[in-house]
Amino acid sequence: MDVGHLKEEGYNLNMARYTGPRARVCRRLEFPVFESPKFGNPRKNYPPGQHGNSRRRKLSNYGIQLREKQRIKYLYGLLEKQFRNYFKKSQKKDGPTGENLLIMLESRLDNTIFRLGFAPTRRSARQLVSHKHFLVNNRVVNIPSFQLKEGDFVTVRDKSKKMEIFQDSLRKIQGDNPMPWLGIDKAKLQGSFLSSPQRDEIVEPINEQLVVELYSK
Repeated sequence: MDVGHLKEEGYNLNMARYTGPRARVCRRLEFPVFESPKFGNPRKNYPPGQHGNSRRRKLSNYGIQLREKQRIKYLYGLLEKQFRNYFKKSQKKDGPTGENLLIMLESRLDNTIFRLGFAPTRRSARQLVSHKHFLVNNRVVNIPSFQLKEGDFVTVRDKSKKMEIFQDSLRKIQGDNPMPWLGIDKAKLQGSFLSSPQRDEIVEPINEQLVVELYSK
């Protein structure tokens, strides 16, 4: 597989909202970058295309690093410019750059709403935030990339609580601690950002060090 072919075959890698064939991208990146179970286990374990199975090529180190970056970009729904800005900010923080990067991405409002179970996917969480369905500390926030900090709480607006997507989410939420760094009050449709996540609490099998190596060239 050659990650560079993503561009050649019509994938706009700079799009935060990918609208093309998602199963195809999952196969290209060999990773379930979209949260729906429909795309979590692609039926074919080789890249798409007429010769995907017969002409599979071994990735170079650069290709592996680039693929990991694309996985993270698609997973969190980032533009290329956004990703670069996050990386630059993570370099300025104390501690490992790669860990800082993931913690910043996990602290986004849209990601937190997804982690709380208030939206089935990060993509739908972005749309709900943009349409002003959430409060942060009792104020409307419609910026999906808004960075939460320790002690912040996120609430579904009263006028939105009866929407089917939130009622359906309530039925599916299991337990009272969706992620170790979050708390949830299902009765109020409210979540709490208790602390910044620790690296070992982030469940996706991401190797952020590959991205650090990519940008260090």
